[in-house]
Amino acid sequence: MNIDVGNINLTLTEKEEIEKLLKRQNLDIKDDLEQIWYLMDLVWEDLGCDNKHLNWGKISKFYSHPLWLLNGLFIEQHTVSMKHRHAISDWIIAKNFKKILDYGGGFGTLARLIAQKKPQLKIFIYEPHPSDFGLKIIKEFKNIHVINKIEERYDCLVSTSVLEHLPDPLNEFEKMIKCVEINGYLLIANDFYPVIKCHLPQTFHLRYSFNLFARMMGLKIVGLLEESPAIIYKKTQEIKPNWGKIRFFEKLSKTLFPVIEVLKPVLRPIKRTIFK
Repeated sequence: MNIDVGNINLTLTEKEEIEKLLKRQNLDIKDDLEQIWYLMDLVWEDLGCDNKHLNWGKISKFYSHPLWLLNGLFIEQHTVSMKHRHAISDWIIAKNFKKILDYGGGFGTLARLIAQKKPQLKIFIYEPHPSDFGLKIIKEFKNIHVINKIEERYDCLVSTSVLEHLPDPLNEFEKMIKCVEINGYLLIANDFYPVIKCHLPQTFHLRYSFNLFARMMGLKIVGLLEESPAIIYKKTQEIKPNWGKIRFFEKLSKTLFPVIEVLKPVLRPIKRTIFK
């Protein structure tokens, strides 16, 4: 994995941290995406993090680590990652939105893409662990605002690769829904798989049941956004979630998850036969 930092306005300290990380690459890994995942796992282990016994002091240090600056630079030089973000930004631009919230917007790549394509649109980034470099380049855009508290409602909320990092993703999902206007949209891209150690195993069951909970929280499933991993949801009503019911089905989803995983090789050909 080669990251060009020569023409990027990094501080000397930032460049040194990036170079230290790049020197720790596993030369046996040829795929760049797998290489960045490998480095993420190294830093996770360096800091003594554990995805089954959560120590949020250590995990907070992980999410504030220069690794995430490297990840942001990687995304902007990775063809597939940028293709996904262009698909999301193009869909947003095609709609007549006025205010967008990038929930957990990280490095600000998606927000900057949207801002460049439609300067009159107001984009807000809610990010608990912003990097200094990310904040510096965002300042160049007058229509992007970084916030640490959500006090308004938005026409559209985007969240990519956020919920799999959180211990209670359904509670966080409800917060996302609350800050969207009626008839507004949510674009959610989840990765409930063990590709990296900071993806919490307690969330993996949601790869099969997330849409069920979206419906229970009052959302209409519009469908998968082409050329991206994001699913489009529309908020058609304001409801108070029945948390007793949601938590019951969450427990059921967690219980059934290992059974589904075992039966999946058998169920897949049956599904293909039924729906061919």
